[in-house]
Amino acid sequence: MKPASIAPTADRAALLASLPDTEWDIVVIGGGATGLGTAVDAAARGYRTLLIEAADFAKGTSSRATKLVHGGVRYLAQGNIALVREALHERGLLARNAPHLTWPLGFVVPAYGLFDQPFYGAGLKVYDMLAGQSNLAPSRWLTRRETLERAATLSTMVGGRTLRGGVLYYDGQFDDARLALALMRTLQDLGGTAVNYLRASGLTRKGGRLDGVVLRDALGDASFAVRSRCVINAAGVWVDAVRRLDDASATGMVAPSQGVHLTLPRDFLPGREAILIPKTDDGRVLFVVPWNGHTLVGTTDTPRNDLPLEPRAENRDVDFILQTAARYLSRKPTRADVTSVWAGLRPLVRATGDAATKTLSREHTIALSPSGLLTVTGGKWTTYRRMAQDVLNTAVANQLLPAAHCRTETLRLHGAPDDGVASGVPPGTPDAYYGTDLPALRALPGADRMLAPATGLSEAHVRYAVRYEMARTVEDVLARRNRALFLDVEAALLAAPEVARVMGEELSLDAAWQQREVAAFGELAAQYRLE
Repeated sequence: MKPASIAPTADRAALLASLPDTEWDIVVIGGGATGLGTAVDAAARGYRTLLIEAADFAKGTSSRATKLVHGGVRYLAQGNIALVREALHERGLLARNAPHLTWPLGFVVPAYGLFDQPFYGAGLKVYDMLAGQSNLAPSRWLTRRETLERAATLSTMVGGRTLRGGVLYYDGQFDDARLALALMRTLQDLGGTAVNYLRASGLTRKGGRLDGVVLRDALGDASFAVRSRCVINAAGVWVDAVRRLDDASATGMVAPSQGVHLTLPRDFLPGREAILIPKTDDGRVLFVVPWNGHTLVGTTDTPRNDLPLEPRAENRDVDFILQTAARYLSRKPTRADVTSVWAGLRPLVRATGDAATKTLSREHTIALSPSGLLTVTGGKWTTYRRMAQDVLNTAVANQLLPAAHCRTETLRLHGAPDDGVASGVPPGTPDAYYGTDLPALRALPGADRMLAPATGLSEAHVRYAVRYEMARTVEDVLARRNRALFLDVEAALLAAPEVARVMGEELSLDAAWQQREVAAFGELAAQYRLE
């Protein structure tokens, strides 16, 4: 198969028509971090692989993370050494295999109490040690002056305690939605197939065993079945809905938790380093992170009983973040400063009582149903590759797939430049995410015509998103191909009409479609605006 960068992906009808003609080895349900990682691993092992996503790639949890590739310092404090070591190993692999999508970020941990600095300093030296040769940079103590030089907006007094100094350590940062798209392109490069807006509406059986999936096109009326020797359910917080297509009485595996983030202007954190508040009043961790020319603050951890595709941030969570940030920042953020507010659901795993459920790490769980449906859920972006390896090894061990070795530890992702720099663009800037594809993007019409200067979106970016990244809606472009909706909702709204116009040209869609798209995006964007 030709590499995905050769031919545009605009002909959706032809793609859908081709799917039933293939006898797939594996169909992966879910186009988030886990599903995309699993599909890439499968294709790299040589399996005929199809990935389907009911909405857009990374539409749910996987575009709503804190943008950190990390071992988890809070797990270290809990004594979960094995989990931290595994995540730090995966952090190192991702830095090597996708240098255009992840980069080192320094974190300043302020010390206000007498024993804060030695306590945090000792713990972070253990963090360095667990990372081994893949450590990004050694942690070190900071004087009060050095702390304020690196985090100038830190408050010098909190709760009557004076800033004494701090500790500097390093973790990784990335753009979650752009990594998801790189995985989708990598899957295509390996000969696999990925389709968004294609929902699993049923499962088919032969002799009591699953042998395929019934699919329904969310952008049209097509409904058809594909055959597959293995079906993997990687639908994130929605895995239970897929499990009930297999067994209507299946007990729930997921207890969802909601995390909220606020985006503020860059001047709330003008330096290059982030700030970590390791323990807030209610025991949470608070991050203040520079990202794409803005400042990201979060996150919360609130149980939910429902599973909306677009969860809304609760006022209490917004107020908690603002109030906590105001305690630790010299410039106190207010609701008027927030340029975007967004929420995501985490798939926290709860016990099912199912003897076939096997916990392979402290964070993710794999379950095999009697009919052969393999479900994987839990985990986080940092360990997506290991989750994929575990679920496919489980499929092989249960004879759902022929034996083949995992190859993703050394697999460089689509667009990865050899030197970590694409056309002189440093990592961590929006155009760097395209890696070796950047020259092709800049050669498209409209490369010099900016649609959203605040987020670097040009007309050429829109054309590229349609031709090569399967963007089908204005939201796809402004929320995930470019991060305007998550960074500055007003800038995204201003760009929407022109984005719709360019997409209309690329997809041969009329003015009525463009108007509907702009209106739909306006309704969505209202949820990201903080009144």
